[in-house]
Amino acid sequence: MGLTSFSADDPGGWDRLFEHARLFDRTGVDRLVVSDHVAFGENLDAYGRPEIGGVKGGRQPTGPDGLWLEPLTVLTAVSSVTSRIRLGTNILQAALRRPAVLAKTASTLDVLSRGRLDLGVGVGWQREEYEAAGLPFEGRGRLLDQTLEVLQTLWRERTASYDGDGLRFANIHQMPKPLQSGGVPIWVSGTVNRNVARRLARFGSGWIPWGPAAADPRAGIAAM
Repeated sequence: MGLTSFSADDPGGWDRLFEHARLFDRTGVDRLVVSDHVAFGENLDAYGRPEIGGVKGGRQPTGPDGLWLEPLTVLTAVSSVTSRIRLGTNILQAALRRPAVLAKTASTLDVLSRGRLDLGVGVGWQREEYEAAGLPFEGRGRLLDQTLEVLQTLWRERTASYDGDGLRFANIHQMPKPLQSGGVPIWVSGTVNRNVARRLARFGSGWIPWGPAAADPRAGIAAM
């Protein structure tokens, strides 16, 4: 169930977000999810372009000046007013975060929520968002893969080492580990294509369909 953590205009406070989270928790909803934007450029028409990760005919729910809360911060707050429901991102643009810092943040949230976190990740569609983070838009798939590699390395190895493209560390300790065995479950979002299928097979506990597959999940699953 989507938990709205953004607003086109100033909502005058976010109490309703917590009211909805408590309601979902109390009434047996399996999972609540929040979405992610770090920043916006002014070319929101890009959201309607499938070739760069958007959705054909899609429109953003806010303008560039919309208010978007940071999702992992939201889920940390929500975890304190819920006890049962799983907490997820749909989706987190994980490649925009430094991998070791994201690993620590997600581990902390998993511990504080008593093992309720699911991390839904995707590459995003907005060039300006990557530029604001000082990262190449064209390389976002590779950046996401590297981020997921580092996350799972730090979550699973007591003494972690990594040697990858532009990132290297050895004998690193990062505690606490997530409560969930093997680390926080990663849900891979994307359209039906070879890169997403490979990422899903390598890292994923589940798939979040995007584009036409989201409109017809059965057909999407069969195609994937």
